[in-house]
Amino acid sequence: MTDLNRSQHHRALWGGGWLLLASGVLLLCGVGVGSTGFESVLRMWDEPVARQIVWDIRLPRTLGAWLAGALLGLAGAVAQGLFRNPLADPYLLGSASGAALGGAVAMALFGSSPLATQWFARLGVTGMAFIGAAGAVGLTLVLARGVQHTLRLLLAGVIVGVVLGALRDLVELASPDILQSMQSFTLGTTSFVGWMACALMAGSWALCSVLAWVLARALDGLTLGEATAASLGLPLAPMRVGLVAALALATGTAVAQTGLIAFVGLAAPHLVRSIVRVTHERHIVLSSLMGAVLLLAADILARWVLAPQELPVGVLTAALGGSYLLWLMHRRTSRGAVL
Repeated sequence: MTDLNRSQHHRALWGGGWLLLASGVLLLCGVGVGSTGFESVLRMWDEPVARQIVWDIRLPRTLGAWLAGALLGLAGAVAQGLFRNPLADPYLLGSASGAALGGAVAMALFGSSPLATQWFARLGVTGMAFIGAAGAVGLTLVLARGVQHTLRLLLAGVIVGVVLGALRDLVELASPDILQSMQSFTLGTTSFVGWMACALMAGSWALCSVLAWVLARALDGLTLGEATAASLGLPLAPMRVGLVAALALATGTAVAQTGLIAFVGLAAPHLVRSIVRVTHERHIVLSSLMGAVLLLAADILARWVLAPQELPVGVLTAALGGSYLLWLMHRRTSRGAVL
């Protein structure tokens, strides 16, 4: 190991350690933020109501925000490496529009025919949102004729996102009573995350992390160009399929449970690159931890700033993330560099 690699390795370890420490501190803060404050944590062993508030509401919500951020950070790192574009985000394959359409259809059908209610109630809004996200990615792959051509895949994702967004608008126009519920979904919220959602996101995060980590060599090769990556003997086609699967599963699971939360998947890889430059094996892990810290911190702020009322966490991440990227673009432009 060269001195440069050793230095990067140490910086990656330090960065990961600090992110884990920040995660632990924020998890404690998240459990203590609420209408009754930290008092519920102190009394949870003696009072059943306090224990229920902490164990059934605050703890799964806090852990769910961490897991959703970890999924979006991982998906953002994979998307930016796969498309070789620092502005790529996890929603590029149409998963966000598909999830929103699935959620809108489920909400609209809950009040229609008894048959629709029976079947769709079993899936729930989150289940339909996940099916919509997976279907959107599948449609994108069909239109792009596979994953061999990155530009075609990107354009197909944009088209699918626009079309499915229009279909969602039509569903909302046909069922105006769902507008308020859909607003919560599109603005992003962790209010309804429970233990089952945490288990689903944890399983998805573990699977996607392993898959992306194993296939990270393809992302390292693609940074050198398609021809160079192929000359290194990397099986790009099957590796791309695996990376797209990890990207779609991570994004679909997070969106289905928390709605559309902007900028976490886009900003987390940028923040990691500003701290340390490492191979994608470590970059994916660090971006996932960074996304978890960002979303959990934003969720705590959303609960605390206007307490006892709450801000939609998606609005807060969009405001903070957009401000950070504007500052980053201004700084690099002043230096004559690109984003």
